[in-house]
Amino acid sequence: MPGERILVVEDEPRIAAVLERYLRADGYQVERAGDGRRALELWRAAAPDLVLLDLMLPGMDGIAVAERIRSTSDVPIIMLTAKVEEGDRLAGLALGADDYVSKPFSPREVVARVRAVLRRAAGNVRSARQHLVGRLRLDLDAFEAYCGDVRLDLSPTQLRILAALASRAGVALRRSELMEGQIDGFSDERTVDAHVKNLRRRLGPCASQLETVRGVGYRLRP
Repeated sequence: MPGERILVVEDEPRIAAVLERYLRADGYQVERAGDGRRALELWRAAAPDLVLLDLMLPGMDGIAVAERIRSTSDVPIIMLTAKVEEGDRLAGLALGADDYVSKPFSPREVVARVRAVLRRAAGNVRSARQHLVGRLRLDLDAFEAYCGDVRLDLSPTQLRILAALASRAGVALRRSELMEGQIDGFSDERTVDAHVKNLRRRLGPCASQLETVRGVGYRLRP
């Protein structure tokens, strides 16, 4: 959609300038950062709709930047890198990157990828932010959860855990999966167990939907 804001994180000025020119020609607003720390500053200040993120950055690299962003945000991320090893690509995707473009690339291809990822994100926003699982209802835009018509008093961490389980209702999630993306220092799987135990206490009549799967982790029963 014209007017959407793109954060270009690229330490090579020539490449960054070309990407900015093509994106602006397509109607996007553009912010540019040449290193990881500046990228995080602009991400917080500008609230971009998508981040084009180079993997190889001075100081804080792109993987570290992506980890920081993903700890609190689902903003789409497209990674740009000259590294073509499968491990690097998989590392980026495992962190939650939405797409991956290897250098050298056509700026027109990058703009096309930006359009496609933004369209996909717009189409998924309602399903990603609203969950109805049995009697449990989550509204992540309002950061609220309900059991039937009763609003649940959940901490942010408990709500994030519940959202992760609700997004894959019926599927057993490993404790390590529930640790991903948390920002309050999940240091080991016992911490996850403690959070889930407290979450179950606060679910009221819906507590029976949160099941322990022996040897695996936890599941939210539809």
